[in-house]
Amino acid sequence: MQETPTITAAEIARLAGVGRAAVSNWRKRHADFPAPVGGTAASPEFDLGQVEQWLHAQGKLPELASADRLWRHLAAASQSPAAGLAAVGALLLARQRVQRPGRSADPQLKPLLPDIDALVDELGPQGAFDALWQRFSAPGPGRPFATPDDLADLMAGLAGVGGGSVLDPAAGSGATLRAAVRAGCTSAYGQEIDEDLARLAGLWLALRDVAGEVCTGDSLRADAFAGRTFDAVVCHPPFGTTNWGDEELGHDPRWIVGTTPRTEPELAWAQHALAHLRAGGHAVLLMPPTVASRRAGRRIRAELLRRGALRAVIALPPGVAAPHGVPLHLWVLRRPAPDAPPPARTLLIDAAGGDAAETCPRILAVWRAFAAAPDAEVEEVGFARAVPVIELLDEEVDLTPARRQPAVGGEATGEHLVRTRERLAAIVGDLPGLMPQVTPAPEGPDGEFLSVGELARAGALQLLGPIRASSSEGGGPSVGGPSVLTVQDVLSGEGPSGRDDGRLDQEIRLAAGDVVVPMIARQLTARVVTTDGALLGRNLYLLRPNPAALNSWFLAGQLRTSANEKQASSLSGTLRFDIRRAQVRRLSLDEQRVHGEAFLRLDAFESAIRQATALGAELVQLTADGLANGGLRPEHRPR
Repeated sequence: MQETPTITAAEIARLAGVGRAAVSNWRKRHADFPAPVGGTAASPEFDLGQVEQWLHAQGKLPELASADRLWRHLAAASQSPAAGLAAVGALLLARQRVQRPGRSADPQLKPLLPDIDALVDELGPQGAFDALWQRFSAPGPGRPFATPDDLADLMAGLAGVGGGSVLDPAAGSGATLRAAVRAGCTSAYGQEIDEDLARLAGLWLALRDVAGEVCTGDSLRADAFAGRTFDAVVCHPPFGTTNWGDEELGHDPRWIVGTTPRTEPELAWAQHALAHLRAGGHAVLLMPPTVASRRAGRRIRAELLRRGALRAVIALPPGVAAPHGVPLHLWVLRRPAPDAPPPARTLLIDAAGGDAAETCPRILAVWRAFAAAPDAEVEEVGFARAVPVIELLDEEVDLTPARRQPAVGGEATGEHLVRTRERLAAIVGDLPGLMPQVTPAPEGPDGEFLSVGELARAGALQLLGPIRASSSEGGGPSVGGPSVLTVQDVLSGEGPSGRDDGRLDQEIRLAAGDVVVPMIARQLTARVVTTDGALLGRNLYLLRPNPAALNSWFLAGQLRTSANEKQASSLSGTLRFDIRRAQVRRLSLDEQRVHGEAFLRLDAFESAIRQATALGAELVQLTADGLANGGLRPEHRPR
């Protein structure tokens, strides 16, 4: 930790809830604004305490809760937020165990002791650590992605961790271990390659006097629990790693169903989990959906089925675990008892089309019924099926739940059709209210216009990008890394769906209020970013308005006109745009806000139109399918 916490101009802006241009103006207009204490001329750093005092004196700093104030100081003072939180956690644990000594032995925490004391007085050591943990784990730039609590609770429930010991060999910051404790496990163990995250997970357990430990290290290459078995294993392993130790681990005794192929690292984690289960114990792993069908893993999947080790594959709704936008799978494994006959069926659940909050309890109920009677038939049309193992052992051994579900019957088709029709009718009914109310201007189109290039030179906006692919060969997907806004996301009006593959030539973080424009598209499109944190993807312009000069929604609406489509398109074709040539009408900020509100409503209207189009197409397909297969019949209407 730094002895004197510092803060950048961008962080000052976030602290005060203003744009970065406002901080620049304060520095120019106020002689008493704190002078830089470090950094560079282009990126100066300021003393956090001095900045807070100045903002408070100016009335620009809202009062914060004790936890918010301590977390802000901790994040600014630490090179790594995880390391900083771990240092505070160690202090809180020491205080809890010796009834709070007067001072910390760690001199690096000295500047934070008053805030730590205040938070401990308010919440106690456990509560103080939890309050800081909530701020550490909140989504944001540079934050690690933890397994969400709802998903971790589902995993713990499927594994049946209550009353037993549990292991997480890829513990991260301990999300699944905390879920296991909530579910009533008696001891919790973990291993994590990141030392700071391992310390955090271990501290959370220690502060609650939960038996167990979290070790640091690579579970596959250096198993900290070699030879030990547990009642349950829960794990969110890293996805898509290419260097996981396959060469040195070729004949590892953990490969109880066969040597794991180099291109199947997730199946190595599955076998690692099985090797650490007692007979009859269950493991639950979060998996990418491709593991269920990749050709290289057919042999391992088949052996898991033949031996009765793979008991269920569950397709989850998209987006249940950031930053992954695809419907991930849960694999439920069971360590077979010696000489026990393998079960005849495996449960496949397809919840990919549902809502996570609604489907998680249903998943758990279906699994528990299946586990209680594994030979019974389970068939919930369009959702769950207990599939005979012999049926799964075909040439592909494809375990994707959606491909093994029975055809939807007429009754289910009819229910789906009614729901789709009702949703379509509701959206269509809302359309008139979404359309902004406008009237012709008496004087007709007029006004003064400035180009985006001129606005950038005047400081009214920053123009960044477009980002290109890096020429380096390194990279590969960053597991748990930030999401990326792609051109397709902008064109479809969706949130960020891409992943950082390590080959962007620069990293530009998006902030709420940014305006993004694809460089190449069938028509000029501009979208306003509404959340912080994602990275700007390739072939996108980023326009960052100065809020004192430009309204974001006004700017986006001005850019997407048919006139600008002609103005900004290249002479060689209409698909490539130079956004610097686009024209923006000069209006006062108050007038911009009025226009911006109209453009915002227009954007909502356009989104509703897209939804109605998609639902209309779905309704047509449902009706055609139902009529063709006999599930629906036309109503006879006399002429």
